[in-house]
Amino acid sequence: MTRLIDFQHADEALRWRAINDDVMGGISRGHMQVEDGIGVFSGEISLENDGGFASVRREPETFDLSGQAGLALHVRGDGRRYQLRLRTNRLFDGGAYRALFQPPAGAWQRINLPWHEFEAVFRGRRLEHAPPLDPEAIQQLGLLIADRQPGRFRLEVAWLETMDDESTQ
Repeated sequence: MTRLIDFQHADEALRWRAINDDVMGGISRGHMQVEDGIGVFSGEISLENDGGFASVRREPETFDLSGQAGLALHVRGDGRRYQLRLRTNRLFDGGAYRALFQPPAGAWQRINLPWHEFEAVFRGRRLEHAPPLDPEAIQQLGLLIADRQPGRFRLEVAWLETMDDESTQ
């Protein structure tokens, strides 16, 4: 297992930028910050003006994760459903591969996301004829919340690492 993102590094939060539903007229807000060595993706979802999502993306970086079984996150959630999103050059602009996860509120948990759990999407809709995720071609990682539930959210992330075959069992 290889640690890809660790919020113990002071500059890690600077590598993330918010992309919220204000790009289409909504008023939801979300951002990434570091608190005591933990990444915190937090904000508030609003359904006004046909909004309903908040996201953060890490600056582009090529990851060749061939030979790995997937990704694992160590998170503490609020009971809401989140998405880990991966971007590659295999989908058109705006398309991404997502895996859904819903950690219980208040407890640290390791979330394993094998490659087969990632599906190609565009604006929340599944892309039926898209190629499967190629772990060699990952260029960007992100987090998104779009559970259609208004209100505050908070997802704490200690780290993200690769998952080997043994950790999938």
